[in-house]
Amino acid sequence: MSLQRFTGSNITSLLPGEPLWKRVPTTDTDGTRLSDFMMIIPRLRDKPRDAMQATVQRIEGVLRCYQDNVVFADLNLALNVLWVSVRPVPGICLELPTAIKIQVPEALLVSHKFSND
Repeated sequence: MSLQRFTGSNITSLLPGEPLWKRVPTTDTDGTRLSDFMMIIPRLRDKPRDAMQATVQRIEGVLRCYQDNVVFADLNLALNVLWVSVRPVPGICLELPTAIKIQVPEALLVSHKFSND
């Protein structure tokens, strides 16, 4: 259970394969560019199996609530990283990570720091 992917209805286990940059869709079926975000879930891989599975199920539940907008999700347990690609809906890249953080409080949204320079 090192790599997982959201398929719209659930997260399914995958064997390690192609790098994420080769698998992540960049456009929707109609050619619209997708948005994405990454979250780090510290120490997820170190949790006991039951606790890890409960966390995955909570993430899956949130993704299911947004399944009309989630195109791709990958949970890499080796890196403790969740990658999600979504349709470009205003505010979705803050709303969805917030919903995940409510269910998984240790989850951290990765962002770059903006400078005033």
